[in-house]
Amino acid sequence: MYNIYPSNFEQKIGFDQIRFMLEKRCLSHLGREICGSFQFMKEYKVIQTAMLETQEFLSILLGDREFPTISFGDIRPALHKAKIEGTFIDEKELFELKKSLESIRGVVNFFKNSESDQFPALKKVIKEIEIFPFIYQRIDDILTKHGKIKDHASADLSRIRREILDRQSSVSKTMHSILRRMQKEGYVDSDVAVSMRDGRAVIPVPSSFKRKMKGIVHDESATGKTAYIEPTEIVETNNAIRELEYAERREVIRILTDFTDSIRPYIEALLYAHEILGTIDFIRAKAVFAKDTSCVMPTLHKYPTMKWHKARHLVLEANLRKEGRKIVPLDIDLNHKGRILLISGPNAGGKSVCLKSAGLIQYMIQTGMLAPMEVDSHIGVFDGIFVDIGDEQSIDNDLSTYSSHLTNMKYFLKNTTNKSLILIDEFGSGTEPMLGGAIAESVLNTLNKQEVYGVITTHYTNLKHFASSCQGIENGAMLYDAHKMEPLFQLAIGRPGSSFAFEIARKIGLSETILQEATDKLGKDHIDFDKHLREVLRDKRYWENKRSDIRKLEKQLEEMSSKYQLDIKEANKQRKEIIDRAKQEADILLKNSNKIIEKTVREIRESQADKELTRSLRQSLNEFKDEVAANTSVQDEKIQRKMKKLQEKEEHIKKKVSQQGGKTAKSKGDDTPIAKIKTLPLEVGCSIRIKGQSNVGEVIEMDGNNVIVAFGMLRSTLKRDKLEVVSTSSAKKIQKNKTLGLINEKISEEKLTFKSEIDVRGERAEDALRKVQQFVDQAITLGEGELRILHGKGSGILRDLIRKQLNVEPMVRSVKDAPVQYGGSGISIVSLK
Repeated sequence: MYNIYPSNFEQKIGFDQIRFMLEKRCLSHLGREICGSFQFMKEYKVIQTAMLETQEFLSILLGDREFPTISFGDIRPALHKAKIEGTFIDEKELFELKKSLESIRGVVNFFKNSESDQFPALKKVIKEIEIFPFIYQRIDDILTKHGKIKDHASADLSRIRREILDRQSSVSKTMHSILRRMQKEGYVDSDVAVSMRDGRAVIPVPSSFKRKMKGIVHDESATGKTAYIEPTEIVETNNAIRELEYAERREVIRILTDFTDSIRPYIEALLYAHEILGTIDFIRAKAVFAKDTSCVMPTLHKYPTMKWHKARHLVLEANLRKEGRKIVPLDIDLNHKGRILLISGPNAGGKSVCLKSAGLIQYMIQTGMLAPMEVDSHIGVFDGIFVDIGDEQSIDNDLSTYSSHLTNMKYFLKNTTNKSLILIDEFGSGTEPMLGGAIAESVLNTLNKQEVYGVITTHYTNLKHFASSCQGIENGAMLYDAHKMEPLFQLAIGRPGSSFAFEIARKIGLSETILQEATDKLGKDHIDFDKHLREVLRDKRYWENKRSDIRKLEKQLEEMSSKYQLDIKEANKQRKEIIDRAKQEADILLKNSNKIIEKTVREIRESQADKELTRSLRQSLNEFKDEVAANTSVQDEKIQRKMKKLQEKEEHIKKKVSQQGGKTAKSKGDDTPIAKIKTLPLEVGCSIRIKGQSNVGEVIEMDGNNVIVAFGMLRSTLKRDKLEVVSTSSAKKIQKNKTLGLINEKISEEKLTFKSEIDVRGERAEDALRKVQQFVDQAITLGEGELRILHGKGSGILRDLIRKQLNVEPMVRSVKDAPVQYGGSGISIVSLK
């Protein structure tokens, strides 16, 4: 470990808890072992590679392809043992080796089947790994899927096991025949069955009749009333079975020994592949942790720097989440101009949390983990981190609190470089303030000359003054709400913070006499400095809030102006359409009029000016003229009304924009000018609701000041002044929201009681498929991600039917067997989209 001080550094900043969180996310013993041993790194390339590996695995977890399950035990002891001639890998160890090879093959095939430019860092990790198909095939020839030696692993083993079964069958028949005879003769009770003692079949016989059966007594009951006798007729057969069992064991050992001899040249390669598999498990655990805690990969630099946006202390965040609270993210900026950040502020204001956050996150990065901050953050590489946090006093070493702090300072001055990061909490405390402050200032000056980087917390005023006048050191303040007397847990860089000692004392209830006496002793200048400092902080916060409000208002005005501009364009478009339509109608009317006039003239000429016909035609022409005039008048009135409405709309929009532009943002309770809402009349059939309530009803009957209202099936008589009329659209919206609320409430209740596992063992196929379909439908409705269906193994018919049904379900992502240790093919794991 490079320059990490002190030895209990990880406990001081909380990284031991991060290790524990990582270990819980590992799937293998080897992965957990790596979690317990990985360390701080200072080589830029190594750190970058480790972070890229984690980032790539995170993209796998967030992608569509499912990464193969990693499931294996620690086979290293077995492989090291197998290096010795004459030794062999036993059945259990061989089964673990098989699972390890399955995992290796799955991981290699996953990356082999990905795009050539995908996951370059992870592909380098597995570049030299072998999958050993011949070894896997040999194991598959030897072992069953449950890890037992197959009967056909060798011809001799098959013959021996067949003989054992034949002889055991013969023994069973003979034993049951003897038992029935003894029961018939009354020497053995009718409910007695054959038992086993020391691997031998025996019959329980009352001690008083044990002489009635010839054989070997293997055992007696605790009371001595029952004797367990192996009949003479089967002794020889049992002896033969025992000899065959010894032969079976010798043949199994021979098979395992031959196998071990065959893989001995590949043991080193197998060990390497197994360790790489553990590395993949460790990288996967880091990626899962990053996904669960919203960690990202910021921009990494070779040189020391910190430009963090919304950084979070993950241990504190987890603790606050349990209490239903949220963490306040921090922004930290350290660079070559401001290398050391001196943070001041009130007690319990978040100074120490800020300090520990800097140490924890930097340590996480330099162990190859992703960081809990925004992705646009920048982070550098330090050659060491030095911490002075807490009380390190020791009776054994005769060290006081202050002595331990000075010992740490001595170590810092001797071992830090211009690429080191120092973290000091309550700098200079533990002794007389003036003397401690003077020494602290000198130490700080020396550290600054060494160009170290650091985060330091203090209450000392002389250090705040020193930081403000010294190049390379920046003041920082943990903000505090002086009105509510509550910390805001926000870091502001560029100014010192106040300790709010007198304000906190007043809040606690210390008398003004004591506070005044303290003021007199301390001196008015010192009090005024702290007071002015608070006023500056308060004013700055006030104007920052004002500026934020103005920016929000400007954004609202821009959006509103854009909207109104669109409305004006739409109004102009409608005006043009109305005018064009009126012109078209006028043209059509003119054409029709000309046609009718020409027709009238032609008919008069053809009739040679017949008086009666001429009078009739003239009357028809006058009627058409009156009709045209009336239609024209109506059309003109319609056009005028439309134009007037458009003009009113334009004037309203312009007035609205000018009103909004000349006012500041108001709260909902302000009298902001809005369009007046027309009051709807109270009449039979209209929708109403009681003032202050949300249920909507209908007016059935009205009698003076009394109104009969129906709320569903319930009728009630209410006073007119207690009711308010609701428009039809509002009533529908209220009813829709109420319905949605009931639906959401029902879904929430179902979600609380829903179990993600169903057991259909023993069910008829038709009933099982119906239950599974209902179960999956409910899970999809509730937004579940993964389900377990217990159908048992048996002949596999029920499992195949269920999976066939699930595979055509569009919301089912995948269906697979559970891990062997959790049920294997007897349980289907269903992953939903």
